[in-house]
Amino acid sequence: MNQNPRIALIADRETLPEYTNSNTENAQLLSFLKEKGLDITPEVWDNEKLNWSDYNILALKTPWDYCLRIKEFHSWLDKLDRINAFLLNPIQIIRWNSDKIYFKDMEKEGIKLVPTLWLDQGNDFDVENIFEHFKTPKIIVKPRVSGSAKHTYALTKEEALQKREYIKGLIQEENFMTQPFLQEIQTQGEWSLIYFNGKYSHSVLKTAKSDDFRVQDNFGGNAHNLEAPSYLLEAAQNIVDKFAKGCLYARVDGLDINQEFVLMELEIIEPQLFLTENKNAMEMYYQGLLEIIEKAS
Repeated sequence: MNQNPRIALIADRETLPEYTNSNTENAQLLSFLKEKGLDITPEVWDNEKLNWSDYNILALKTPWDYCLRIKEFHSWLDKLDRINAFLLNPIQIIRWNSDKIYFKDMEKEGIKLVPTLWLDQGNDFDVENIFEHFKTPKIIVKPRVSGSAKHTYALTKEEALQKREYIKGLIQEENFMTQPFLQEIQTQGEWSLIYFNGKYSHSVLKTAKSDDFRVQDNFGGNAHNLEAPSYLLEAAQNIVDKFAKGCLYARVDGLDINQEFVLMELEIIEPQLFLTENKNAMEMYYQGLLEIIEKAS
């Protein structure tokens, strides 16, 4: 690979305009990397007219619609695989991370996870059995392939019985999963710990608004720039070391329950990286990318 490779920063059609809006994280990252001397251009992942071989490196940033078009996205990954494209993060890890069934692999490695029941496409939504299994007053139901809390519901048993036919209909269309609702998401918040090329960069604590459980900003959630306790950092580093090797970036989301890290999700496709929340974050991103480029040269 040449010393100044051509790099595509991968977006979707909705987020592409953000790369020219100086108020956005995406534009600020693009500008920062260009100032560092990188030859980098934002591109839309589903641009059929683009010859991806014209780029030496493809770095995923905001292909946020991938979960709504998962078959097309996997076809795109297949195309990149055929031309031996250098995708960051690596293609095989992106495929693995696109379906939360990856929890099973993590559980085998001793990672502490939220208990999960898998509702395969075509299954019933057996409310009585689910609540008996978890012995909890409230559950979370969501698709295995999802983003931005799409079709994600927090339900009491009564609410679940009322929505049973609706959710059963959703399960006929795709794979779902269900978990006990953990109160810590509302009482404490959810940690996001961000790593670049396997090295810890920064952390934020995401909190939901008072009448909600979803921590995403489009639902009124907030992110607070806080340093995570050392025991959370140690647990998250272990996860990154085991499951995000060779990744430019990884975001480890989880809860602090009795001073133990409980994983909610490992985000290595298109997570918000909170680069503007920490003064060193963009430099860490750049250094991680530089290390990967130098190793590949």
